[in-house]
Amino acid sequence: MSRTFWDFDTKVNRRSFLKGCAMVCAAMGLSDELVPKMAEAASKKKRPPTVWLHFQECTGCTESLLRASHPDVARLILDLISVDYHETLLAAAGTQAEELLTSTIEENKGKFICIVEGGIPTKDGGIYCKIGGKTALEIINEVAPKSAAVIAIGSCAAFGGIQAANPNPTGAKGVSDIINSVPIINCPGCPPNPIAFLGTVLHYLTFGRLPATDKLGRPLFAYGRRIHDHCERRPHFDDGRFVEEFGDCAHKNGYCLYKVGCKGPETFSHCPSVRFNDVGVWPVSVGHGCVGCTEPNFWDTMTPFYERLPGVPIPGDRGSISSSESFGKKVLGITGAAVALHALAGVGKKMVQKKDNKEE
Repeated sequence: MSRTFWDFDTKVNRRSFLKGCAMVCAAMGLSDELVPKMAEAASKKKRPPTVWLHFQECTGCTESLLRASHPDVARLILDLISVDYHETLLAAAGTQAEELLTSTIEENKGKFICIVEGGIPTKDGGIYCKIGGKTALEIINEVAPKSAAVIAIGSCAAFGGIQAANPNPTGAKGVSDIINSVPIINCPGCPPNPIAFLGTVLHYLTFGRLPATDKLGRPLFAYGRRIHDHCERRPHFDDGRFVEEFGDCAHKNGYCLYKVGCKGPETFSHCPSVRFNDVGVWPVSVGHGCVGCTEPNFWDTMTPFYERLPGVPIPGDRGSISSSESFGKKVLGITGAAVALHALAGVGKKMVQKKDNKEE
């Protein structure tokens, strides 16, 4: 059998291993008491075989897992599973690689995890993405039904990605639009946070089942809350302190980025909690608004990226949407400017909370 990249020096040390389990346990909202159980499940010699397929994508999801800034997370993930077939990492190529895919599927029928990265073109018989003489559509229909479960990693595999953006010339779709015979879990993001993927794998190893999901098939532990609800800039939003343009004093002071296009109020992800790259940052913390990459069709629904989302009630009267301004003028007329400004902030908070409850 051909050797893969991960046959070489890939073992994570015990300290990092337990640290990773504890980190994922916390991200999943589980008790610390489950860390030993999770570590025990993840330490089994028999690792679940995995087939990792690439279709219409940029390989950014794999790259995000392998970045040198967080090698322990990457190695922990790939220490938990046996990556028997991964088109980017395989040393084998051509016929050898295709034979490896076939043998892995047949030897582990109903037991392997199928990880899909990239959208799947369906127009004109799927001719816009072919590997080894087969279309991506043929490959997914051949491989996925024989797996125990499918993990769609990244927005392309989950929802079609940028390929599916209007006018979607190749008819690109996500895995769940094509396969319905096996459990599928979506870990969207461009790229997704590695902790979402790691937590999904660890949950599967520990409990023998995939984690609970929302209506879009996303694990609730990672996509159960809106970014806006646990963003460190939320207090500025509630108090009406906004960045008006990049580089202004408000931007330098770390105020809310909603007015310069942040899509946090409509995006579900745990980015503010787990962050990226083991260095404690995420886009909003370094001054750029969320672009909503974990939501379906975000290339169509979240653009232009630097214009504010419509329909989001905001406190204060500086640049508020029309309904808020109108309401604010009525309040000002009754109670006086100073009192009204204070009251308006409270009204704004209730409006936001009411919208939150309605959406949840």
